[in-house]
Amino acid sequence: MSIRDYLQNHLIRFEVLLHRPAPSAARMAETVHVPGRTVAKGVLIQAGGSYVLAVLPATHRVDLDRLGSLLGTDALRIATETEVMSIFADCERGALPPFGKPYGLTSIVDASLAAGSEIVFVANTRHEGVRMRFRDYESLETPIRGRFASMISPRRKNLTRRAG
Repeated sequence: MSIRDYLQNHLIRFEVLLHRPAPSAARMAETVHVPGRTVAKGVLIQAGGSYVLAVLPATHRVDLDRLGSLLGTDALRIATETEVMSIFADCERGALPPFGKPYGLTSIVDASLAAGSEIVFVANTRHEGVRMRFRDYESLETPIRGRFASMISPRRKNLTRRAG
């Protein structure tokens, strides 16, 4: 299912952002010139015997301990690429939209995304982004909201000096 069609069918206003294929949500933020904290990325999590879709800012990573506390289980792991592709078969590899509902999944969104009025995310392909209001996303997706993401430390440049 096309995420664009899904949003149109539910009468949700959104803007399409075409860009060079981006290998990650953080790179997509750079490419479309938006702060990484407003770019929502999806991470498929195997929780017990089922899957959930964790949705968090591109600048963060999933803290499995915190997520486990929210979901009431400690049997969590990040899904394999094969598992992701079997559930999100209509999406390009590396293009996981923040919508679990169309795929029969429960979504859990990190509360930090709600701080902004808009979110940006990949649709079904790595070259197509979507911008929409967070409240429209939340109204359509009805995700669980909680705090389970931790900030990714920025890479530091090698500051060692050469002798001589």
